Amino acid sequence: MPREHDSGRVVTARGAGLLLCLDCHKVVEARYEGRPCPRCGATLHSRKPNSIARTWALVITSAILFFPANLLPIMEVSYLGNVDRSTIMDGILYFFREGSYAIGAVILTASILVPCFKIIGIILILLSVQLRWKSWLRHKTAMFHFIEFIGRWSMLDIFVIAILQVLVNFGNLSNITAAPAANYFTAVVLVTMFAAQTFDTRLIWDS
Repeated sequence: MPREHDSGRVVTARGAGLLLCLDCHKVVEARYEGRPCPRCGATLHSRKPNSIARTWALVITSAILFFPANLLPIMEVSYLGNVDRSTIMDGILYFFREGSYAIGAVILTASILVPCFKIIGIILILLSVQLRWKSWLRHKTAMFHFIEFIGRWSMLDIFVIAILQVLVNFGNLSNITAAPAANYFTAVVLVTMFAAQTFDTRLIWDS
């Protein structure tokens, strides 16, 4: 993260004439940009190439996939030949009706609120970079690192369904299988994680 000079001016590595190898994290002089890294041989770039365009493509894809992930059934329960399909929201409402508010709140947070927060958060950060908003730089950087951290926890629903498929498998009597929304939901989680990895947080400070 950039540091403040004694005069109060923010000093970045680029401003100091340095750049970081994105592969081995060796710090070299900026004049070596475009050349091979002296340690690992990777081409040196001051910023991740095409970071903004790639992140936009991934976050838009995740926003599109978010709708079928929540509107289509995510789980199928078969009992004595009768098949019951439920969406993520159906499961949340079921736990609330049964009085299991803690479980319902966890699923609501991990499966709906967290993906929404990640998508909206990344979009706001991208807009702030392209529109060169110069305020709240540390807050935006902290928010982005938080998005990176919580990304994997959105897979809670998928883990639960995978476990239930193994535990509840009694042939024609009763079984649980993943429905189409499970694929879309997994894609949403993975694409948002890729978007977080593709974005270069140093672009926030370039403004």
